[in-house]
Amino acid sequence: MARRKIELNSSSRGALIDMKTGKPLSEIPVICERIRYFREMKKMEQKFLAANIGVTANSVSNWENGRSRPDVNLLPAICRVLGISLYDLFETEAPEYEKIAARKRLVMNYENLSAGHRHAVDQMIEALMKAELAQNCPDLTLLTYFGKALAAGTGDPGEIDGDSEQVYVYSTPKVQRADYIFSVNGDSMEPEFHSGQDVLVQCLTGKGNLSPGEIGAFIVGNETYIKKYGQDGLYSLNPDYPVMHFDDEASVYLIGRVLGVLEPECYASREDIDRYLAVHLDRQTELFAGE
Repeated sequence: MARRKIELNSSSRGALIDMKTGKPLSEIPVICERIRYFREMKKMEQKFLAANIGVTANSVSNWENGRSRPDVNLLPAICRVLGISLYDLFETEAPEYEKIAARKRLVMNYENLSAGHRHAVDQMIEALMKAELAQNCPDLTLLTYFGKALAAGTGDPGEIDGDSEQVYVYSTPKVQRADYIFSVNGDSMEPEFHSGQDVLVQCLTGKGNLSPGEIGAFIVGNETYIKKYGQDGLYSLNPDYPVMHFDDEASVYLIGRVLGVLEPECYASREDIDRYLAVHLDRQTELFAGE
């Protein structure tokens, strides 16, 4: 069985006992924990760290177990050997002026490069930015959202007219099967579907038909309905509503199968859409350039 990594938060630290010292973990100073953390992360033995900063291995052991703390004069050497900054050691953010100074050094170093080397750096940064975007890019699906859908005349009931827009939603197996999003209006399908909810609808053109008992989206006359399909008509889940029989005067057309409710948090954020488009437009540009 693979070992699980456990992240310690402030509420759990006080409940843990360090078996080497018998003390609650919260009583060990942060600096002592950080020395052990970075040393173990680098797979460095205590005696190696001790030898390179001029102390005994026993001193390092005492620091890490919280029995004592390193002398302040040793902190720069400890950071040098561990390859970290003082801010890393104390688990604090570097002040803004140091960040600005680091950026200035980076710009100065860049400007001192030859034109060819600057071009190489530019290419490398561009490649890294693309990799960063791709790594954090969400998986989105583009669907058609209908406000109030109407039948497009009687010529082709497969076409849907009305207010519509293209929207991005976070991909799931159910979302990837869907083609449309419709809003529920009214209480005829309660308790499963409520007024104001959005539902995913799968177009069934060329994919067969609904089976009795399935929920579908239908056009009846010039209105859209979400109903349970029956062999003799369309049924509401709310018993207060009558059956809409197929032998009534109004024409009935099937839009598609209702796959389920689409929760509000499933709509992609503007930030995620921008990231998705940046990655995929770059990929399309590269494909066209290669043709």
